Parts: sequence; C-alpha cells; structure tokens
Amino acid sequence: MYTIVGLGNPGGEYEHTRHNTGRIIGQLLVDEGELILKEKRKPDHWVGTGELFGEKVRLILPDTFMNRSGAAVAPYIKSVSAAKNLVVMYDDIDLPLGRVKVSFGSSSGGHNGIKSVERAVKTKNFIKIRIGVSKAGKKGAKKPIGEKAVLAYLLGKFTKAELEKLTGPVTKNVFLTLETLFETGDPEMAMNAVNGLSV
Repeated sequence: MYTIVGLGNPGGEYEHTRHNTGRIIGQLLVDEGELILKEKRKPDHWVGTGELFGEKVRLILPDTFMNRSGAAVAPYIKSVSAAKNLVVMYDDIDLPLGRVKVSFGSSSGGHNGIKSVERAVKTKNFIKIRIGVSKAGKKGAKKPIGEKAVLAYLLGKFTKAELEKLTGPVTKNVFLTLETLFETGDPEMAMNAVNGLSV
C-alpha cells in the first residue's frame, strides 16, 4: 500500500493559497479514487483508504499547521522501510506553476512541511512530488525576494486562472506521476514521466 500525503494548512483562511497546493490536489484525489475521508484527532488529520489507478492507497491530509505535518504521518509510517512507499505532495516556490518534479531521497529544500515529515519518519528517503507555484520567468521560476515576500506569496491565494491551471493540467500530471509509480513500482520511471513536462 502507498501512503499519499497532501501538505497544507488547516482552516478556511488558507483555502486556495499557494502553500496549500498539496492539500488541494489531495482533495481532488478523493474524488478520483472515490475515497471516504474520516476525521481523526491527536493529531488532527483526515485519512481515507481506497483504490487509485489500480493500487490500494491511503490518503492523509494533515489538519495541523505546516510545520507539524509529520505528526499526522508518523502513526502510519513506522519504519524506514515503510517510508519507501510514502508519497508527499507539496508546493515548491523554486518551480514555476505548470511544472511538476518527482524525486526520491532529496533534501527538503527548506520546506517546513517536508522537514517535519522527515523528522517524524526518521528518513528523507521517500517520494516527493514538488508542484511549482511561482510565476514563470525567462530562466524558470520568477520567485519573490526576501523571507517576508516569500511568505506573503505562499500564503496568498491563487488567482482564478492559476487555480484552473493547478486543478486542470497540473493535477493531470500529478495523476500521471502516481499512475506511473503504481504501475511500475519505480520512482525513477515516475520521474521520467513528468520531470520534463511543462503546461
């Protein structure tokens, strides 16, 4: 069984913000896999199991703030071996909106949600699906400069056009990533499927 996690912050004020990209796509997976989510406490999260692209999966949507995301993952991933079937989806400000990049065992890139998951499962060796949220520049992502500007941008809401792009072609590529991973069992094949694509 694969465990898929969609990172984001809880509460209506964070709905449709760039930092909630993983959670937004996670909620779309609920419909795709006809998953039934159940609310859990201590730590707060939503979890559901079902079949997705021919594979039995568990979906977790943490209901904690980003820097405590790992608390919701830890009860389900109890060994380094189990972490190999962990897939975490999250926003990446170093990529433009339209790009999806898959990696295994890579660094957190400073993302607090990923740092929290790494601490919780005691390894960085899990599958990361990085979903671009920055504006496109001539040489890739055109991201804000400075810590305050970056935070304000990530906590800002997608425009209507950006959200349509995220929930349309970008989500389609995330689904392609998962489908390829489940069919092959090989993270590298999933990387090859989407890492060069841009929409």
